Amino acid sequence: MYKNKRILALIPARGGSKGVLRKNIRLVAGKPLIAWTIEEAKKSKFIDRTILSSDDEEIIAIARQWNCDVPFTRPAELARDDVTAIDPVLHALEAIEEKYDYLVLLQTTSPLRIVEDIDACIAKCIDECAPACVTVTTATKSPYWMYSLNDRGVLDPIMKSEIPVLLRQQIKGIYVLNGAVYVAKIDWFIKNRKFISNETTAYPMPQARSIDIDTQWDLKICDIFCQDREGLKAA
Repeated sequence: MYKNKRILALIPARGGSKGVLRKNIRLVAGKPLIAWTIEEAKKSKFIDRTILSSDDEEIIAIARQWNCDVPFTRPAELARDDVTAIDPVLHALEAIEEKYDYLVLLQTTSPLRIVEDIDACIAKCIDECAPACVTVTTATKSPYWMYSLNDRGVLDPIMKSEIPVLLRQQIKGIYVLNGAVYVAKIDWFIKNRKFISNETTAYPMPQARSIDIDTQWDLKICDIFCQDREGLKAA
């Protein structure tokens, strides 16, 4: 609880990951990937309850081994590739009897986030009376350096600019979502079915804690960094 607001954390983890097979239970620095998120959520000073949403019995069993609450099994139709990320969240909110004021969505693919990131994002959302707050990190590449290729293989800039952008110092600070923490007022989220709006505030995180696992390479990098959690705090 924070400022008399009840807070629910939700960890979504379906079984059918494609980019990295069985990603949620792959070992990272000796622990199942999902365990890193469960552990940080349970360290939070503000989260009142942490639950898992999964369709997969093996993932559910492992989550319970790490003392995560699993009050339901996600219906198979909400675990397909074509289902939006929002629908399983709305299902989870409907499936539990208890009422909460704020939702914290914690994806398993961000094992480098630490509890300080979680609690700071929650506090910023509530302190600023924002309907939602999400974590971001500075972009490693400017969109002014991004191009598509036309049918002749010629570069076509994504961002049009009359003035050439050649130096990093010339580029205004640009942030990208890192997927680590999403916080929202539950009634606002149910009504709007999204976390990102023109009212959403942001909590910046360092790049060292912002890796989002999509590939085997990401998994290997996180395996290295997870072996030095104290170093992550200093990032």
